[in-house]
Amino acid sequence: MTNFTLDSSPSVVLELTLRLKIRDVMTTELILAEKKDSLRHIQQLMKHNRITGVPIVEGKRLVGMVSVDDIIQALDGGYIDDPCDHHMSRQLIVLEDDMPLSLGISFFEKYHFGRFPVLNKDNELVGIVTSRDILTSLLMEMNKEMEHLEEKLAPQKEVPPECWSREFTLHKFDFEHAGSASGTIKKEIKDKGLDPKNLRRIAVASYEMEMNLIVHSLGGTLKVEHTPERTILEATDVGPGIEDVDKAMTEGWSTANDWIRSLGFGAGMGLPNIKRVSDEFFIQSQVGKGTLVRSIIYHPPEKEVTHEHS
Repeated sequence: MTNFTLDSSPSVVLELTLRLKIRDVMTTELILAEKKDSLRHIQQLMKHNRITGVPIVEGKRLVGMVSVDDIIQALDGGYIDDPCDHHMSRQLIVLEDDMPLSLGISFFEKYHFGRFPVLNKDNELVGIVTSRDILTSLLMEMNKEMEHLEEKLAPQKEVPPECWSREFTLHKFDFEHAGSASGTIKKEIKDKGLDPKNLRRIAVASYEMEMNLIVHSLGGTLKVEHTPERTILEATDVGPGIEDVDKAMTEGWSTANDWIRSLGFGAGMGLPNIKRVSDEFFIQSQVGKGTLVRSIIYHPPEKEVTHEHS
């Protein structure tokens, strides 16, 4: 690789070359040809796509490579219309997609090729790596490292120790992690010294919100913002939405199927329970778009309870 060796690299670049894999930098949108294709056809592929080498494949298997040097020789020798099968390079040096990038760079230094085919563990062609690919990827990763460094060095907004906020991403039918978000919320707020009565209300609301996202939605987020004055919980999903919000607020009404019920969920008490423990409750839903549920629990003295939906 021109003017770039591992020995002369800054430490941050060296670290990136050890962390990244070949699959992280390779080009996966490949221009391919078959053994029956003529060298003239491959010449046109190179011209139109501005590349200097074309892999020759049988299905997903790499069987050869035609370079621009092969095309020049074919033009000089007058056999440019021959099938590439007779003139392609068959003795190829390849990289594997799970190799460290540092090893790939050493191949460029050792063999001075312009590109290397990349195979997966099944020996299928999955990419091509050029020196340009590596330099571009390293520059992008270095920019990310600089952004992370700037974030660390930027003045941090001081958050009072009694305040806390967080956002959890939840996935449909992820029963393996069900309850972990609400459990974290309960633990963190308990550590702030909140009274047991309000802590139970927050635990109920956050758990019901979490389970609604897992059981009834296509996935979404659960946000919590806790201050000494109040706790705001907000669940937002991406669908499927609630057709009749009034029915959904009725105790015992549920759209859960038999499988969900067999797991012990879908009793139709989620939204009513959230409303019951909230000082302020809001729900908004649109079929096909998603649902937003917000619960506000005030810490003593409690405000007047208000409930609304749309």
